[in-house]
Amino acid sequence: MIKQMAWNTFKNTGDINTFLELVEVQNIEKNMTEAEKQNGNIEGKGNSNIRK
Repeated sequence: MIKQMAWNTFKNTGDINTFLELVEVQNIEKNMTEAEKQNGNIEGKGNSNIRK
């Protein structure tokens, strides 16, 4: 979805930097999703040494 949005933005503006930035966002989201699959759900995990 982000890649399509990036492509449409590039077609409309001609700004390759916008396209590249949006593609990089897509790559970051993909890497985060893969990391969550490998490590389990990251949410709720943290440093157990923190006082509440």
